[in-house]
Amino acid sequence: MINRVLIRIKVVQLLYSYLLTKSEFKIETLPESPTRDKRFAYAMYLDTLLFIMQLSGFRVQGASKSSPMDSVGENRYLNSNKIIRALASDDRLRGFIAKGTSSLANFDECSRDIYNKIVNSSAYRSYIRLKTKDVNEDLKFWTVIIDTVIAKDEQFMSAARKNPDFTLAGFERGIQMAAETLASYSDTKSSLNEARNSLDRSLDKARELYFSLLLLPVELTRIQDQKLDAAKHKYLPSAEDLNPDTRFVDNIFPKLIVESPAMKDFLKNNPIDWETDINLTKKLLDQILASEIYKEYMAKPSVDRAADCDFWRAVFKSIILPSDELAEVLESKSVFWNDDLEIMGTFVLKTIKRVAGSDKEPVELLPKYKDDEDARFGAELFMDAVNHLEEYRSYIDQFINASQWDPERLAFMDGVIMITAIAELLNFPAIPLAVTLNEYIEIANAYSTPRSGQFINGILYSVINYLRQEGKLNK
Repeated sequence: MINRVLIRIKVVQLLYSYLLTKSEFKIETLPESPTRDKRFAYAMYLDTLLFIMQLSGFRVQGASKSSPMDSVGENRYLNSNKIIRALASDDRLRGFIAKGTSSLANFDECSRDIYNKIVNSSAYRSYIRLKTKDVNEDLKFWTVIIDTVIAKDEQFMSAARKNPDFTLAGFERGIQMAAETLASYSDTKSSLNEARNSLDRSLDKARELYFSLLLLPVELTRIQDQKLDAAKHKYLPSAEDLNPDTRFVDNIFPKLIVESPAMKDFLKNNPIDWETDINLTKKLLDQILASEIYKEYMAKPSVDRAADCDFWRAVFKSIILPSDELAEVLESKSVFWNDDLEIMGTFVLKTIKRVAGSDKEPVELLPKYKDDEDARFGAELFMDAVNHLEEYRSYIDQFINASQWDPERLAFMDGVIMITAIAELLNFPAIPLAVTLNEYIEIANAYSTPRSGQFINGILYSVINYLRQEGKLNK
């Protein structure tokens, strides 16, 4: 019963949370009252970070006006490395570069030779053969290169000696600090794993809500049956107490639900019930018994399976799903459920309609996913958005900076929504372009600013036209 509409919402929510909380680089600062070793270590640390950025094709201010890497051309493997791209966009490093205090120009003469050693290394050959490169593979590559190529290169050390504060201890410590800063970005692995697991948990909770809602008629029927039985045994029962109309408690729909194999299997591992929410269930029952839906149902000359199901379908639509009390209880049970209620409610209504139109017993409930493709959709969409975050954001930025768009209007959530939309556009060719656009515009209207839907629509159309011109999008 988990469809792509809900999955898209979950991916956007979890990507938003992940990007807000993920770790950044641990950029070191010059220690107070540093010794010569520490002073040089810090200088070597900054130079090493800028050096590997330059080797990867990034223009680094503070180097000579003409970069020694200009004649090499762009190396797409080094330039697309996620660790280095993230490093190049770090505001703190940019601040250091802007100050122009780096001594990176000292390393100009050895840059080309070290670059050639890198591209001829076994580590590089292994790296470029990888079909997919995640953050961990990118980090592993540069960790090996720093340790086996850069730190051991005699020309690199000779260039470092041009600094009058050079010490061997400072040289070794500075390179080690640079490697540690790169490694600090891999701390995002834990937050990434947590976000990925949260996606799975939130989808599991959505499924639990589906089963929980289907159990509400079972609980409400049980409470009413108890009330009728208690009335029979009270002191001086009336004729109505002794001979109540049991049409409500005899309604077949709750019985079919509780006897469903899918419900039985689910309850074995997920012992859910509504017994502890007596205030909610009593209030819902009172509202049902006082409703016109109930009166019309009880007044029918006779009822069948279809009529029994139609009664509960009307009760869900008019009483249960709109209930503020239900929303409050669901919020206390799971942080996910208020967002899930509308969609899971539609699947409950769909289930009731299916049961009404069938004479099969036991009844079949909706499966967790329609197919294996839907089961993979959420995880693949989320990971693709994470792994190509900088690339997709660069597509957006091209048009955010254009004269017709105001960069200040880009709310953080708008950026997350567009990145996710681009991930879907580029990686799920079977999904029609119009479907993707409409779904994410709806998400923007629901979860971002009042004008976000219109804004995102304009930006995404510009990105789509650009991707088509580049031959990256063919639908």
